[in-house]
Order: sequence, then structure tokens, then C-alpha cells
Amino acid sequence: MAVYFAFHSIRTVVVTTLACSLLLQIAYFASVLFLIWRSGCASRSGQRAEHFGVATQLECQPPDDDEVVRNKSADVPPVFPMGGISLLH
Repeated sequence: MAVYFAFHSIRTVVVTTLACSLLLQIAYFASVLFLIWRSGCASRSGQRAEHFGVATQLECQPPDDDEVVRNKSADVPPVFPMGGISLLH
């Protein structure tokens, strides 16, 4: 709508819409490839640790779950899957 009001041309609207949709598809494809690469890197680091018998520190390891739990505030009540807050806590 903004392109139409700015340029008063249906042709410009169609070209701009197609260009934006193509750009979004490329960004989506690249992000999926990045996530696949990252998950493969994490699984390879686990296999290497099993192979050598020690945990190695790699730059693509996911964050430690224990660290995430330690950073949570004790003042905040837990939130449950349906978005509710426990009143029995």
C-alpha cells in the first residue's frame, strides 16, 4: 500500500512485492542452513568428546543448561505451559 501511494503504479507494487518475497525466502533458507550447520557442529563436538574420553571446549557448543537455571531469579514464580502461574507454590 505504501509503495502504491508513493509511486501510484501497480507495476512498481508488483515488482517491489516480488523482490521483497524473494529476499525473505533467501533469508529464511540461509537461516535454516545456519541452524543445520550449528546442530551438526554440536553433535560433532559430542562425538569427539566420547571418542577422546574428555569434553573439549569448541566455539560452537550450546550453552550449559545448569548455567541457565542458576541465573533464574528465585523471586519469580514458575510459569507453566499454558501460560498460567502456580498459586500453590
